[in-house]
Amino acid sequence: MRVFVTGGTGFVGGNLVRLLVDRGYEVRALVRPGSPLTTLKDLPVELVKGDLNGELVPHRRGCQALFHVAAHYSLWQQDRAILYQSNVLGTANILSAARQAGVERTVYTSSVAAIGVKAGDPATETYQSPVAQLVGDYKKSKFQAEQQARQAAQSGQEVVIVSPSSPIGPGDIKPTPTGDIILRFLRREMPFYLPTGLNFIDVRDVAQGHLLALERGRSGERYILGHQNLSLKALLDLLAGITGLAAPTQALPAWLPYSVAWFDEMVLARLGKTPSIPMDGVRMAGQYMFYDATKAVQELGLPQSPIVDALQDAVNWFRAAGYVK
Repeated sequence: MRVFVTGGTGFVGGNLVRLLVDRGYEVRALVRPGSPLTTLKDLPVELVKGDLNGELVPHRRGCQALFHVAAHYSLWQQDRAILYQSNVLGTANILSAARQAGVERTVYTSSVAAIGVKAGDPATETYQSPVAQLVGDYKKSKFQAEQQARQAAQSGQEVVIVSPSSPIGPGDIKPTPTGDIILRFLRREMPFYLPTGLNFIDVRDVAQGHLLALERGRSGERYILGHQNLSLKALLDLLAGITGLAAPTQALPAWLPYSVAWFDEMVLARLGKTPSIPMDGVRMAGQYMFYDATKAVQELGLPQSPIVDALQDAVNWFRAAGYVK
């Protein structure tokens, strides 16, 4: 089978492309001009230069399936327009091109960010925060993009929605926000922690979840690709056990980083200086973002590899790749 992949130069997309190649799929990948091709190095992949809002119908012909993994991630308020352009309009264009090209089945990569946070209990696929309560334009754009996928499915297009939580593992070249936590811990740049929590999953399990969704997922359904709910303090304690480095013991009151973030975005950014902390990021950290992946485990067979192993592999990769001196 020949498949078309967007976002193959990213963390999840790169691991997915590697899995597809290993399983014998022919992969055609959309890459933006100038994007680093580190994740695709030495892989037999056909590259298509372009972007999510370009003319894609000719490049889709001959592909039986589409994995739309690409998205723009930013928590900066100044990036509101590009988030909408890439995540919402780009998804609409991608799905339209797939339909016109006769692609039989699509797996759309949403995010638990689009689901929102449920007070008191881990959220499942049936839960949806009111859009107004989704923190920041990134989460809102992912919600709107998911609606594009749902509408396509309702119109008869075969579209399965997967919603990864926070992936961990090797190959996090950017790095992602989760990878940045690990990296800052290794660099000893985290003297304090915020009282927050996330759902974590091995990135290789996320890649397998995409392929399982293609094979077994029901069109129009949403599947959370997640595993273990952990407080940030618990994650840092696991990293301490792996590395022998001391974990921070003092929690930082939320008002302090929020004050810094407000000054950065409201004052420094308007003076043309690069802000260091996004306000939306601090607001998100005030929530415990816990999720329940039971549906994906039962219906798709989503693997649940130990988080401690994914952390060990991430630490080893960051060190070997020169991210840590």
